[in-house]
Amino acid sequence: MDLYPAIDIRDGRVVRLSQGEATRQTVYGDDPVGVAERFAEQGAGWIHVVDLDRAFGDGENLALVRRIVARAGGRTRVQLGGGLRSVEAVREGLAQGVTRIVLGTAAALDPAVVSASVAAEGAERIAVGIDARDGLVAIRGWTETSALTADALARRVAGEGVRTVVYTDVARDGMLAGADVEGARRLGQAGLDVVASGGIASLADLRAIAGAGLAGAIVGRALYEGRFTLSDALAAAGTLPPT
Repeated sequence: MDLYPAIDIRDGRVVRLSQGEATRQTVYGDDPVGVAERFAEQGAGWIHVVDLDRAFGDGENLALVRRIVARAGGRTRVQLGGGLRSVEAVREGLAQGVTRIVLGTAAALDPAVVSASVAAEGAERIAVGIDARDGLVAIRGWTETSALTADALARRVAGEGVRTVVYTDVARDGMLAGADVEGARRLGQAGLDVVASGGIASLADLRAIAGAGLAGAIVGRALYEGRFTLSDALAAAGTLPPT
């Protein structure tokens, strides 16, 4: 199972939001590039970067993303999400040197963006973020909820050639309440590799995700607050041997 330490960027800083709410923000640092370098040095195979400014329509952080790739990309792969809602935006994101783009709102509202992006860039470079609130897909930086269910979106994007989805239960995100493993497994029934995100609080949570046969896990707040080390998390995920 792949482990993705997360770097959420807002106003040039490393932050975490509780349940995706912009007003419930905790700042963990002013140097996203330095954080990425530390993750790479500690053995991370992937880093999950979210451009919250772009997701909320308040600007973008592509220059920072480019610097993250330049400084850490030789040792780790970078996955980028947040406000990428067109084929042009996908190309722009990939041009920064990231390995994979995560489409969220576009996948829910404009299926043609997904199929065109997969056709142009290849399925290995495109993932879809399925963010659910009470089973319904949350969009536009989680500020709105669509009428589309998470299960229906998973089936649809699988039919559009997508292989990987990132699943987040919005109610759990940033709350250290444990991941929605069963919800993630259900999406996997569409034939998708599912990366679980939101609520991971312990190494036991990571072991449960790995034991469920999921493709990966994204870790944020628990890592920043020292509930476990990245090395221990990688070991729990089966990526590194225990120390």
